[in-house]
Order: sequence, then C-alpha cells, then structure tokens
Amino acid sequence: MSSKLFPAMLLVGFLVVLIVSFKPTAVTRSITNKAVSDTPKVEMKKYWMVFLKRGPQRNQRAADAARIQDKHLANINRLAASGKLMVAGPFGDDGDLRGIFILDCADSAEAVDIVRTDTAVITGRLAFEIKPWWTAKNCVFK
Repeated sequence: MSSKLFPAMLLVGFLVVLIVSFKPTAVTRSITNKAVSDTPKVEMKKYWMVFLKRGPQRNQRAADAARIQDKHLANINRLAASGKLMVAGPFGDDGDLRGIFILDCADSAEAVDIVRTDTAVITGRLAFEIKPWWTAKNCVFK
C-alpha cells in the first residue's frame, strides 16, 4: 500500500505546483492582443434606404397606372446608370410596403430630391420614407 501512496503523493504535489504557478491572465492577454491586431479595420459607408409605400392616389385607370409604372421603371434605369441607385426592387406581397431603393448620396436631402423625380411618387401612387443605412465599405457595393 505504501508503494502506491508515494507515487500518488508525488503526482498530487506536482499538480499543486503546476496549478499555483499557472497564470492564465498572461496567456489570455497575449491571445486577445494577437486576435485584435490581426483583425483588419472595417470602414463603414452610409447609404440611404428608401422604403416605397402604397401612396394615397392609387385609383388611376389601368392604362394610366401602366404608364406611371413604365415611367417609374425608366427612372429606376436612369438612376442606376447614374450610379446613385444601388438596389431597387418590389416586395413579393400586396402589402402597404411596395419596394425599396438603396441610394448612394451625400445626404438625406439629395436622397429626397432623387426620389421626388419618380413619376410614381409625383402622381401619389407611391409614398416614401428614407432612413440612413450603414454597411462595410466595398462589402456589398463597390
């Protein structure tokens, strides 16, 4: 029995010395500093999210509504070609929220001026709400 007790006591003593001498803060600090220094800095860019909503004037005749829609799509193409419109599209249901634009503008005033050029907004077929929207630069758009 004593032949088994001595190695066990030696092992317990070794573990106590190991636990007492271990300093986890030094290891954690060096791992944390390395992870932070290896992470590239993310530069954020502001865009303008435009929520297009059902407007107060949606009672146009079918031919007029189609003409307004054609001009709306032409305006979307014009804005995209100018580089101001990054994303445009309708929602897939028939709710009050009809679609979105994401604009690359200097400020909200420019975004409002751009949206007000749309025939669907001018005629009241669509209304809009604009919010600033941030994303990592060059992550979604160039």
